[in-house]
This record gives sequence, structure tokens and C-alpha cells, in this order.
Amino acid sequence: MSLTLSNISYIVDGEKYIDDINITFTAGSFNVLLGRTLAGKTSLMRLIAGLDKPSSGSIFMDGVDVTNIPVQKRNIAMVYQQFINYPNLTVFENIASPLRIAGFDRKIINDRVKEIAQMLHIEPFLERRPLELSGGQQQRTAMARALIKKGGVILFDEPLVNLDYKLREQLRIELRELFKTQNTIAIYASTEPNEALALGGSTTLMHEGKAIQNGPVEEVYYFPNSIVAAELFGEPPINILALTINDCLGHINDSTAVNFQKMIGMRDLSNGQYKLGIRPHHISTVQQSDDDIAMDVSIDVAEISGSETFLHMTSAVGSIVAQLPGVHSFHTDTPIKIFFPVSKLYIFDLSGNMIHSPQYLNSLTNSHHNRINYG
Repeated sequence: MSLTLSNISYIVDGEKYIDDINITFTAGSFNVLLGRTLAGKTSLMRLIAGLDKPSSGSIFMDGVDVTNIPVQKRNIAMVYQQFINYPNLTVFENIASPLRIAGFDRKIINDRVKEIAQMLHIEPFLERRPLELSGGQQQRTAMARALIKKGGVILFDEPLVNLDYKLREQLRIELRELFKTQNTIAIYASTEPNEALALGGSTTLMHEGKAIQNGPVEEVYYFPNSIVAAELFGEPPINILALTINDCLGHINDSTAVNFQKMIGMRDLSNGQYKLGIRPHHISTVQQSDDDIAMDVSIDVAEISGSETFLHMTSAVGSIVAQLPGVHSFHTDTPIKIFFPVSKLYIFDLSGNMIHSPQYLNSLTNSHHNRINYG
């Protein structure tokens, strides 16, 4: 099974929701559409499902043009944000409903329902009705109904957004493990960069109806092709500062007080104006290495979130956000020094295109349980 979107655009009342997208999804792949609200993720899924028809372009499944084939005849299932189940039917009947409509034999239905219920840990609840279940169990039921069809494509439109943090984390792990054994194409929409990192697979960055970058999740994260891509794939977003390169030095915002020796990867860059990017988690309040750049800042807000502290700061070169591990207490308007390594800097041209990235030598091969440590 393959799914190809060829020059897909979607325009409603003169407003372009999807803008000339070209992507191919392959069998057995797990794919995340990552973008902010209104980036076009749901619109693209509706086009894939056949709920809407593209204004231009074609959709191919296994090389067959399905652009004009109605939703009922496409081998596609979809899971939504809301827990969409039939309230008057038992969990068993909810899950079995697509197979009953398709006319499957009773034994096949029974076997398949028990198999998928076991996989999603809802086998003890098959005789209950959806309203007797927790939110997580209801969403598992909706997922089971989609998965039981064994469709060629399964679409997940932010299916975990209404669940609490721990349950979301658990279901992400289960989804990732579940699709290791499936030969379907899974496409999962999310607004959260950390969710894309946790799910793995391939990531397509969506922005204003465009697919601005696509590839393996670690590639897209480590090597964003633009400032927009770098900002989308990070929470909090990457810090962007003005940079001047002059001879052997780099000057942040032309300030001779904040300058550094060009590292090897920067030495081929011409003198001139650039944009510098530094991810919040690469900033520290203590010097970590000899190549660290020191900068004077004043603390605006120290925001504690779980086991991390987000420092919002003002400096002579603009606003900066740092993501510090652990819980820390800072007073507002306190002057401190922050440090970040030259080796972790991204450099973009004035049009926002990435022209230098940190050299993560082993980042694309050192994985653990299909997840990588993002440096």
C-alpha cells in the first residue's frame, strides 16, 4: 500500500487551506503531521479520507487515482479528538460495527474484536457501554473500531488531546508499539513537538497550508531547513538573534561585548548579516564548556513546569527563553549570566533558510527503543 498526494491544493471561498502539497506515504509507516492550530492538518486529512475534494491535484492509493472516489469506497479509517462511539451499543458492538456493515462472518467478527480489544487493553470492558468507561477507555474503543477494519490508511486527528498527561503518554507508547506490527499507513496530526518526538517515524511540518519539510523525525528535528521549521519543531521555540560575521569573529547584534570565534563549520561563510538560532535547552546558567558564549540578561519570569524551569529573559540583544532541568527559584529583574555553546548554534540567512547546523555526529544512529536523545 502506498499513498501519494500530488500537487494537492484546497481553496474555499478564495481562501487557500492547502497549498500544493506533494508527499508519498509508504506501507507500514507511522507519519506525524506537526503544525500549529489552523496549519492545515485536519484539512489535509479530510482530503485523504475523501470527506472533501481537492481544488487541484490528485490522490493515489497504490498507484490508482482515488481523487473522485467517495469516502465510503476508500480503504481508510479515521479517529477524531472526540470520543466518537455509539452510546447505545456495547463496546463489543461498537468495535464490531464496521465488520457487521461489511457483512463479515460472525466467527471472524468475534475473533477480530477480541484480538484488537486485547491489543488495546479493553477486553474486560466489552460488555459495557461507552458512557460507563473512562475517557482513555472510550478513546481506545474508538481506536479499536478504526483498527479492526485493517484499512490501508488510518488517520488520527489529535486523538489524545482531551486526555490527561499520563494517559496520553501511555497511549503514545501503545500506538508506537501497535503499529510496528501493522502494514498500514498511519497518519497522526499533532500540535505538540514533544508528541512528534515521542511517536517517532516520519514528520511533516505544516505551516499555513504548506508542507514545509518532510522526513524522518530525527532528521527534521536536527536539521530544520528554515527558521519557521526550527520554530515549529521545538517547545519552547528556538531563540533567534541577529548575527554579524566579520573576519574570524561572530558578533551577536553587532555587539562587541557578545562575540565568539567562528567554529569550523562557519569558516566558509562570507562576512555579513545572518540569523543565529539557539535552542532553549542548550542554554545554561553555568558555563558548561570552553566554547560557551556568555551573555548578560535580566530575568522577567521563572516558570516552573513539572521538573523543568523556563526562564524568560531580556538582554541587550532581545528576548531569550531558556529551558533548565530541575526546579529553580529566581527573582524577577535579577541580572545573571547565561551560557550557550558555539557548537550548538544554527545559522540562517536573512531569508530564513538554514545554512549551518550543529554537527550531531551520532544522532541519527544512536537510538533507544525507537526514541533518540535530542541534544
